[in-house]
Amino acid sequence: KSAEEHVLIRKGADMCAVGGRALMGAVRAGVPEHEIALASTGAMVRAIADSFPFVELMDTWTWFQSGINTDGAHNPVTNRLVEDGDILSLNTFPMMFGYYTALERTLFCGHASNAHHDLWQKNCEVHVRGMELLKPGARCCDVARELNKMYAGWDLLKYRSFGYGHSFGVLCHYYGREASVELREDIETVLEPGMVVSMEPMIMLPEGAPGAGGYREHDILIITEDGAENITNFPFGTDEMIVGR
Repeated sequence: KSAEEHVLIRKGADMCAVGGRALMGAVRAGVPEHEIALASTGAMVRAIADSFPFVELMDTWTWFQSGINTDGAHNPVTNRLVEDGDILSLNTFPMMFGYYTALERTLFCGHASNAHHDLWQKNCEVHVRGMELLKPGARCCDVARELNKMYAGWDLLKYRSFGYGHSFGVLCHYYGREASVELREDIETVLEPGMVVSMEPMIMLPEGAPGAGGYREHDILIITEDGAENITNFPFGTDEMIVGR
């Protein structure tokens, strides 16, 4: 990506945070998923509109799931009412001038059970390690294999979902992102300075299991000459992410 593209993607990351904060403020037990998602989407659309002299406003949205509805990466938003103690999944997705960004976080309404908290923290450990591995010269497949070892050590690899991250840039209804920059075991692409990639580990525990639900953290990083710069300025894995109290 060019320096000009980096500027726009950074702005998108800021819009993600606007939506994330609005969503966290809207969470309460008894509120349906769709109303919480709409509060977040509305905040982002208004912020984008206020940020440019002229901008087309389309394809900005928020996915928000609660309870067992979190057990998929991008499950549909429903009218399910949030309950106290629910695991929650936040995904803000602003679109500006054809460039997309995203923020994803695991949240809880009111409190997290011991089982949920343990799984949450383990996934956050994978997330932190994954971000450390993103640097020039790293192969996508090697990043995935290294993180697989962490999950395997906790006997959680069987609950992992898909790849650990992917490229960011232009996206629309008609074509998607580059398949060659996916953090998966079958992708041998070498990361280079200027690339924009996400780190987003996810595990999903089935209904009925202790800590059931989906856990996912997602940050966007720009590969630099000697490492990577995280442009997602949003907390994760902390008590601040237990909302609606």
